[in-house]
Amino acid sequence: MQTEKNKMIAGKHYKPGDEELVKARVRAHTLAKEYNQLPVEQERTERIKELFGYTGNKLHVEPGLRIDYGFNVSVGEMFYANFDLVLLDTCPIVVGDNAMFGPRVSLVTPEHPLDPVERNSGIEFGRPITIGDNCWIGSDATIIGGVTLGNNVVVGAGSVVTKSFGDNVVIAGNPAGVIKTIEP
Repeated sequence: MQTEKNKMIAGKHYKPGDEELVKARVRAHTLAKEYNQLPVEQERTERIKELFGYTGNKLHVEPGLRIDYGFNVSVGEMFYANFDLVLLDTCPIVVGDNAMFGPRVSLVTPEHPLDPVERNSGIEFGRPITIGDNCWIGSDATIIGGVTLGNNVVVGAGSVVTKSFGDNVVIAGNPAGVIKTIEP
């Protein structure tokens, strides 16, 4: 029998009130709160490495981090996130190397059923997010579950990314669309 945690990570319907999931969220919220109050960058880096499922050796996340679980987040080498990063990681969030996130970026994997009876039952599900190498996500951008961004993608400030895009593009808008191709 699958646990609610396994169902959640796999993107299946799960019950977020499950005891194991509640404990995991409390742990992540506690570590994030402690992280946000640490004055020394080295201590914050150590705490992020404890919180995230995987990190490269060099990373920097400004305070103001909000996160659901942490164990579903993987970031590559030279990851940088400005203030107030939101990572709702019911499903995996994978970010490649040399990624830069502006302030108030949100990566949101959980979803709720459209049917009101199902939604009111408390059931949730999610879809993963994958971001390639050398991506720059502008401030106040939101990336929704199920999105994959290729390498060398730039997301304009304030954009809402609801679908996947390949390599070497600048995307912007709500919903985001290609506004420019980046010549390698």
